[in-house]
Amino acid sequence: MSVHTTDSRGGNRGKGVGLGLALASAVAFGGSGVAAKPLIEAGLDPLHVVWLRVTGAALVMLPLAVRHRALLRSRPALLAGFGLLGVAGVQAFYFASISRIPVGVALLVEYLAPALVLGWVRFVQRRPVTRAAALGVVLAVGGLACVVEVWSGLSFDAVGLLLALGAACCQVGYFVLSDQGSDSGADAPDPLGVIAYGLLVGAAVLTVVARPWTMDWSVLGGTGDMNGTPVAAALLLSWIVLIATVVAYVTGVVSVRRLSPQVAGVVACLEAVIATVLAWVLLGEHLSAPQIIGGAVVLAGAFIAQSSAPAHPTPEPVASGGPERELSARSSAS
Repeated sequence: MSVHTTDSRGGNRGKGVGLGLALASAVAFGGSGVAAKPLIEAGLDPLHVVWLRVTGAALVMLPLAVRHRALLRSRPALLAGFGLLGVAGVQAFYFASISRIPVGVALLVEYLAPALVLGWVRFVQRRPVTRAAALGVVLAVGGLACVVEVWSGLSFDAVGLLLALGAACCQVGYFVLSDQGSDSGADAPDPLGVIAYGLLVGAAVLTVVARPWTMDWSVLGGTGDMNGTPVAAALLLSWIVLIATVVAYVTGVVSVRRLSPQVAGVVACLEAVIATVLAWVLLGEHLSAPQIIGGAVVLAGAFIAQSSAPAHPTPEPVASGGPERELSARSSAS
């Protein structure tokens, strides 16, 4: 009896730590756009900011990559996928989008990821989804219509919205791959090693795409404008690399391992709220009342879609609000 109680308390404590890490990750990720946008407006190309972010973080995590070099032989596909989608893809699409549309709007579009996963499962894999998950998708899409104010003829830059949608697609890969091998016990890949190599892969890919040798390096010696307040570009970059990347990825991936992609994804929805509030306060990016309401509906839809998944996989091939677990289990089995 006492052993069972101890195990229960340990499990609850582990979940509590996981929720705390997921919240820390949401806060860290939420501050990336606010720090990056002044650098972009100061003259840096969005891809150059992404390259600086990912390469800087890769250098910080390099000792961990050396320590976990066995992953190169045991999990090459996981490392490549995480680097391409969870690092390079998400960051490149997101930073490119915020150069054209407000930070809060870009993140709200990005959090259509649960709906995209469900759409793939329902129409491509032809598997049924729960009614609650379908309701979450409808709410998320309806809320997005309010965010972009479709009644005014899509007032936001269409290319910027498509870039944010690309970030949403890549975010799906981030949550799926973060959970890979979590059910393998002692053989599970170390999350810090996965992050370290994911950043290295992302940096290598972005070096080819961004061509950093064409960057205007003098911008980093100047300042960025935060709603009229000059801030040293080096300070903004340090925040992006250390907090919004290293801390954000470490706490995010570890939280997925302690919780699940579904639960961690629900907490991650707070990132959009945090980013919107920070952009409002620090960058003066005010949203209208319909946009605020629409944003709340988007987050509610994402919450319902992701939290409607069963705690354990069902014997039936039924996909609900969080198919990431099902997809992850399949990939591990294969």
